Amino acid sequence: MRETIEQLVRDAVRSAVDAGELTLDGIEISELGIEHPRDPSHGDWASSVALRLAKTAGMNPRAIAQIIASHIAGSSDIESVEIAGPGFINMRLSQPALTRVVREVRELDRSFGSSNDGAGTRVQIEFVSANPVGPMHIGHGRWAALGDSMARILSHSGHDVQREFYINDAGVQMENFGKSLAVRYLQLHDIEAKMPEAAYQGAYVTDIAREIADEVGDAWVDSDPLEREVFLRERGYQKVMTHMREFLAATGVDFDVWFSERALYEGDPNEVDRALEVLRSDGRLYEKDDALWFRSSDFGDDKDRVLVKADGTYTYFAPDIAYHKDKFDRGFDRVIDIWGADHHGYVTRMKAAVASLGHPGALDVVIGQLVNIFRDGKPVRMSKRTGEMITFEELVDEVGADATRYWFLRRDTDQQVDFDIDVAVEQSAANPIYYVQYAYARICSILRKAFGEGTADELAERLPLDIDLSGLTDPSELALVRKIAEFPEVVELAARDLAPFKLTYYAEELAAVFHQFYAQCRVIADDGTINEARLALVDATRRTLRVAFDLLGIAAPERM
Repeated sequence: MRETIEQLVRDAVRSAVDAGELTLDGIEISELGIEHPRDPSHGDWASSVALRLAKTAGMNPRAIAQIIASHIAGSSDIESVEIAGPGFINMRLSQPALTRVVREVRELDRSFGSSNDGAGTRVQIEFVSANPVGPMHIGHGRWAALGDSMARILSHSGHDVQREFYINDAGVQMENFGKSLAVRYLQLHDIEAKMPEAAYQGAYVTDIAREIADEVGDAWVDSDPLEREVFLRERGYQKVMTHMREFLAATGVDFDVWFSERALYEGDPNEVDRALEVLRSDGRLYEKDDALWFRSSDFGDDKDRVLVKADGTYTYFAPDIAYHKDKFDRGFDRVIDIWGADHHGYVTRMKAAVASLGHPGALDVVIGQLVNIFRDGKPVRMSKRTGEMITFEELVDEVGADATRYWFLRRDTDQQVDFDIDVAVEQSAANPIYYVQYAYARICSILRKAFGEGTADELAERLPLDIDLSGLTDPSELALVRKIAEFPEVVELAARDLAPFKLTYYAEELAAVFHQFYAQCRVIADDGTINEARLALVDATRRTLRVAFDLLGIAAPERM
């Protein structure tokens, strides 16, 4: 509808110019100032184009607005047009223009709200990227929900999206993981062994060691210690990764690529050295104090950064640069990284590196803030079962994947999430996901009452697309129509701002407007014409909710 209104206003301006009522010296009108009035009583749409044209036209903006409004008034899509303030043009849509969206939603179904805004743009989203040395924490869960929903929204907006998980499977943390498993493996065979100071102490290490011991017995008890560590590290790594993949898939999060950090160190020269050579050839590196430095301050960082230390080893930054070089070498136009709050200080230097590689502005870093868990109104930090941190998997086991995802997505990424376990499992309007899913299930129940048993899609097929919608005139009906019509704009904004929370707010608002409509209007009425029209309206509501659920990655239950 926004595009329709934009075209309507643009045509009105051109008509005024052609009629000699406005003189614009051939200037092309690109910005029409189309928006929704803050006060709905002022109309459905407003334009500030008259204020924007005043200087060029050499006229009072209210006079310009009157001229443009006179050319808009004849449109069948407009019920009324008024001038407000210094020259705002307020437009109220006609009933046929409003209800047209009902037919549109039912026809487009799951593609409602989609666009070609991102056509031709290849986007990679890298998220979760947990170290493969243990269970995922709550933060990983939030990043999983955010990354997957962002990918869905961008895909719906026409982008070519790839989801990637970066496996941190090289370095000290993997060595410590192997040492930890080796100690637990020996202890399970009644051999005294002491855990190293930097070892992983969690009970999960013993669980993994026990699984391996059940598979290989005591075959590695008397082996070379280093060989034992390597074997247990690799076997444990495989088990952790298999579990991560299966669990994430079970929560609706799938990845197109699982990128191993180890790949950066393969070959001679390896990918890290290749990236450093590119920077060196461009004059981005220099040596000082026996170390190799990157001139990141040339690209907005507060200081230069060390890439190779005096002892010849890489800093963490060096392989990260190589990894991001690899991303852009694969042909992505835009890269989105989702990191934890503890990486906030790392953003500027990473963007500097990407800019130095020839891709300024092509990296977006989204910082996912912390999640606070509450039970009985009190913060919960430790698992009842293990006495250690609450894991992502434990939270999903307790409240379900849908509730976990939805609560993680309800806040903007720069806000912390206060996750109330008691509310998340409550079957009442106080629980936002129950509230929106219940609205969907209620609509499915209405369709069953009207047509008998069957899936909602099967029953909705009994309603033709060309239903007479002229009877939809009640304020609650039109309020529902208007809310449905907002959906494409919400998707557009969510894609632009990488903000899935806009869809959770929308879903809750749509559910609320639907419940108000349901309380005011009898859907299955005695009048056959209004009966069909209202059934079409509730079906359009159902389909809109389902698209929102698809983009959020939650289920659309037909019964609750």
